[in-house]
Amino acid sequence: MIQTTFKLSSLLLAALTAATTVTAQTIFIETKNVAIVLQADQAKHLKIIHAGKSLADNSEYIISGEGNKLHAEGASSNTLAYTVAGINNNFMEPAIAVVHTDGNNSLDLVYQSHKTAATPDGATVTTVSLKDAVYPFYVNLFYKAWTNEDVIEQWATIRHTEKGNVQLNKYASANLYFFGKDYYLTSYNGSWAKEMQPELTHLKQGMHTIQSRLGTRENLHTTQNFMLAFDRPATETDGAVMLGQLAWNGNYAIQFETDVYKNMHLVAGINSYQSEYYLKPNTTFETPKLIYTISFEGTGKGSRNLQNWLRNYTLADGKGSRLTLLNNWEATYFNFDQNKLVGLFKGAKDLGVDMFLLDDGWFANKYPRNDDKAGLGDWEANKTKLPDGVPYLVKEAGKAGIKFGIWIEPEMVNPKSELYEKHIDWVLREPQRPELYFRNQLVLDLTNPQVQEHVFKVVDNLMTQNPELAFLKWDCNAPIFNGHSMYLEKNRTPQSHLYVEYTKGLEKVLKRIRTKYPKLPMMLCSGGGGRSDYGLLQYFTEFWLSDNTDPLERVFMQWNYSYYYPAITMCNHVTDWSNKSLKYRTDVASMGKLGFDIRANELKAEDMQFARQAIKNYDGYKNIVWHGDMYRLASPYENDLASLVFVSPDKSNAVMFNYLTNWRYVGDPGLRPIKLQGLDAGKKYRITEINLYGNQKSTIDNNKTYSGDYLMKIGFNPNVNLSRTSVVLQIESL
Repeated sequence: MIQTTFKLSSLLLAALTAATTVTAQTIFIETKNVAIVLQADQAKHLKIIHAGKSLADNSEYIISGEGNKLHAEGASSNTLAYTVAGINNNFMEPAIAVVHTDGNNSLDLVYQSHKTAATPDGATVTTVSLKDAVYPFYVNLFYKAWTNEDVIEQWATIRHTEKGNVQLNKYASANLYFFGKDYYLTSYNGSWAKEMQPELTHLKQGMHTIQSRLGTRENLHTTQNFMLAFDRPATETDGAVMLGQLAWNGNYAIQFETDVYKNMHLVAGINSYQSEYYLKPNTTFETPKLIYTISFEGTGKGSRNLQNWLRNYTLADGKGSRLTLLNNWEATYFNFDQNKLVGLFKGAKDLGVDMFLLDDGWFANKYPRNDDKAGLGDWEANKTKLPDGVPYLVKEAGKAGIKFGIWIEPEMVNPKSELYEKHIDWVLREPQRPELYFRNQLVLDLTNPQVQEHVFKVVDNLMTQNPELAFLKWDCNAPIFNGHSMYLEKNRTPQSHLYVEYTKGLEKVLKRIRTKYPKLPMMLCSGGGGRSDYGLLQYFTEFWLSDNTDPLERVFMQWNYSYYYPAITMCNHVTDWSNKSLKYRTDVASMGKLGFDIRANELKAEDMQFARQAIKNYDGYKNIVWHGDMYRLASPYENDLASLVFVSPDKSNAVMFNYLTNWRYVGDPGLRPIKLQGLDAGKKYRITEINLYGNQKSTIDNNKTYSGDYLMKIGFNPNVNLSRTSVVLQIESL
């Protein structure tokens, strides 16, 4: 439980103060298993004296601070709770750096007060107020703690009352300090169709930074998700490890600095790259949130902490359901008309999915959207392809017994468009430089309220004309090149505000959409997995992991995403981008929000029969996948197969997914049992294989029963091999 009033008696407090020569101003931020403890020293500088396991007796946090002897030059500043630039005794990476109105570039933040309050969503927020010792410059540090999930959110607000603008050169969200010896960082790199590739780095003395400078598609080459293991690399079930991300859909930087003591100084926030911010007097700047959990039972426990937190408190409709769908993209690309689309509705109905999703290519007239070179920005239905407009498609889908959804990319514009011709001042472009295009498009200027209104109207007009529209796929394909805002220039606002104000403008639009359409399902997409931060997921129900839908690649990608996201957020589509069987493709896609992007009307009879049955099976267990506890059992990075299990909250039902990942003859995927996790040791379970293809016979005897104790200690062999490359098992208690 979070503590902010002290358990110490006044006598004990006085004794400890005398013994340790520090003031008694100690602040406890605690969850069930994690504690961050802050303390003001004699000079009222706020220090981190503990970051790790929570203790039963709060008085012992103060004692623990004595055990770390930091005596090198400048070491007294290493543990600051919000490290500052410009004071002589700080040699660590600052969390904040400013230039005051008189030109002074130093800060000396001292403790003023703190308070704690419960929030309506069940957490507790501790606010710590700091002030510069000389200047009227104020920083509030916020720590929002979720007791049961062991999740903490950290952020800051900055304001001043100086006579003029203060230049913020750096303004991080959070600053942490861990007392340890060895640190192992898992970060993620990649590119289009190669998203979320893990890299393990043993951090030595010095700085390691993960960052993005792309402006919009922040996850194109890196991701703000990270995993920091303490002392040794963590396993699924063992080790101390921090998992988290910066919840910001813009440029970010997360810095891991190992100091001379081999302790870890972590600073996370908006990337200061070309982003000096000039803060007006009496104006508050709020940073995005660093969101993290610390698990002392390995990465599996940490994952479930974040998954539960995201479902319960942040994700749009996190406790609800999702629509299975058939998408037309790989079936038609840009080559379709309304008759062809209506003809595909029957395939969606025959499959048994909930919805048909119309992808790119349905709009623009002067410059028709027949490829990705034209039309983007002109959001009226193309009269040649859709003479009766979107309402006709929504109506016809309803007649076919399915819902209808549609693709949009409202933040972007093609130079070959009416929008560009009429409002070139709405486009982010450097007038003195050649235009640079990514996928033949540019980014609209969301710092501009008129552009924000335009983007909102893209959604509002569609929903007003089609109130039964069931789903939006929101894409974003271009980063910001040669970013220059005519709006900022006109309003005499520094261009260095662009990256920050763009993201804030996008959030304003999304908040407005969510206020008017609170129940509308929306997919977050960005040329694949270019966007997936928790900040945006409060407005979206799900996200698109990657344009790479090869099921073997997806086994690895979905594995890596699962450390930070629950399966209900992950859009997984069955496509023809593979030589693997339809069964393998469908089984892999079923580990999340299932969709299809195939020519359903051209499926062979046996394929259609399998797909229909697989969707019926999925409808039977999808709530376990979406809302149950996930356990990674066998890693594809360490084995010739991957195995995961999702367990219902009451442990009465589970579904286990098993996939071959090595097709070599020398592989040994099926030689030994796989130990399950998360079951009730005292329950008896029956195991049945589902998603069998055609006349395939299962090798699993579903007449046998097993105790949860047996399945977790001895395990079960799903018998994955070259002739059984994917095996889905339904586990039911008796």
